[in-house]
Amino acid sequence: MKLITFTVPCYNSAAYMEKCVKTLLTAGPDAEIILVDDGSKDDTGAIADRFAAKYPAIVRAIHQENGGHGEGVNQGVRNAEGIYFKVVDSDDWLDEAALAKVMAKLREFAAMEKPVDLLLCNYVYEHVEDNTRKVISYRGILPQDRVFKWSEIGKFPPSQNILMHSVIYRTKILRDCGLELPKHTFYVDNVFVYQPLPQVATLYYMDLDLYRYFIGREDQSVNEKVMVKRVDQQIRVTKRMIDAVDLYALPVNQDKLRAYMLNYLGMMMVISSVFLTMDGTPAAFDKKRELWQYLKNHDEKVYKHCKFSIAGACNLPGPLGHKLCLWGYSAARKIFKFN
Repeated sequence: MKLITFTVPCYNSAAYMEKCVKTLLTAGPDAEIILVDDGSKDDTGAIADRFAAKYPAIVRAIHQENGGHGEGVNQGVRNAEGIYFKVVDSDDWLDEAALAKVMAKLREFAAMEKPVDLLLCNYVYEHVEDNTRKVISYRGILPQDRVFKWSEIGKFPPSQNILMHSVIYRTKILRDCGLELPKHTFYVDNVFVYQPLPQVATLYYMDLDLYRYFIGREDQSVNEKVMVKRVDQQIRVTKRMIDAVDLYALPVNQDKLRAYMLNYLGMMMVISSVFLTMDGTPAAFDKKRELWQYLKNHDEKVYKHCKFSIAGACNLPGPLGHKLCLWGYSAARKIFKFN
């Protein structure tokens, strides 16, 4: 059995995937790298096959009809032989020095009677447009360098969540929660992180800048114009998260997890509301009303929490409300540089 499976969903990634794979190879023979060629039209498949032929004990290439990023992740979860599992997008990469320390820690976990369920590390926004970096860490929020439970976490600021870039799940957790990401849908990394959280009993945080998140390509899914165009997929993901977990059924010892997940879901409502407002068409405003009604119909307590939070400020009626929503988004984008 492998210590960790890295799954790399690839679609027309020939121009940049090699950098990603080469950093993962430094994890050595304890790692498994699954390259999922998602029906690419360039040389992605051939590059994946070349890596698999050169490193047959480490790299596997899977070729599938185009199913989107989520189906690439699904393939990884289905085929993973690693005790732990991490998704790395093909245009991103891992810091090699930090990865060596992570692998050593995972070996310790694997030797435990009950291995840790979730390891978290920092991630770094690598902005191509101005060649700057922004480190997202969990210092002061999560206990460092020891096993802990949800009852010991601090409060997350509105600008920060646990994202796909920061997590290494125990593979069994992903399977036990029945994770199955929707096909042909962007932004499913939110479901990937969110849905398994209640299954997690033990966590560990290493203050290492492991994941390097490349941001700034014009065709990237988090590009503002692209997000407006794909807002229906954002709505689909938000609804999937609404349905995934009954937050008020979580036990008392997960009160802090509930609070965190409520804020995460609220931020998803913010994102959907902002980009529907940015669209500005009557159809978009109808979709925004329908999304908020969907949340209310699902769970009125969760709806009220979101209504009286930052999310509710993004759902104010009328032209002034719409302007305030977009002004708030613009200010946050300049401060936090999240896309």
